[in-house]
Amino acid sequence: MSDEMGASVPINGSDRNGYVVDIYPLSSYYFGSKEAIPFKDETLYNRVLRMKSNYDAHGLRTCVEAVLLVELFKHPHLLLLQVRNSIFKLPGGRLRPGESDIYGLKRKLTRKLSLNEDGGEVDWEVGECLGMWWKPDFETLLFPYFPPNVKRPKECTKLFLVKLPVSQKFFVPKNLKLLAVPLCQIHENHKTYGQIISGVPQLLSKFSFNIIAS
Repeated sequence: MSDEMGASVPINGSDRNGYVVDIYPLSSYYFGSKEAIPFKDETLYNRVLRMKSNYDAHGLRTCVEAVLLVELFKHPHLLLLQVRNSIFKLPGGRLRPGESDIYGLKRKLTRKLSLNEDGGEVDWEVGECLGMWWKPDFETLLFPYFPPNVKRPKECTKLFLVKLPVSQKFFVPKNLKLLAVPLCQIHENHKTYGQIISGVPQLLSKFSFNIIAS
């Protein structure tokens, strides 16, 4: 295919700098359950107080989250955790002080999606960082860039593409649900999925999906 100037225009994933993601059928994976993990039942006020205390002790709070894709009905679906039947989250969580992004994300994925919390049976393939969001203060407002007028941001959330193998066993805490949601349903659906998750389809727009049928 050529444009009006006669230059070649790539039309498949092999011409896009290697940005091809293999996506395997949801039926290739096993889903089981394990013991519930504790949640902090607190008001928004108490949560802000806790975050301020942690910031005073450790500085910037960094969260890492995983984008995990599967195929269902020949369409790419995003794996999301659902909390209390209402809140959707990407698998991941807060890093420990001094912990690296990759190690911390693998630890969080193992804790929430694997049976063995030592991580011995899963070697998560963490790929590139897809995007970063910043909180200038402790409120819920997020910016997909570092605000130039902010000297000391309070939180940074990083999204990483995590490539799934052909098959894998997932074990989800009993007080969480793991759902496969189509990207077309998530796209710009801020009200249901929040600012970060609803922006994932745009972050994935540079990739070609190689959907592998069962």
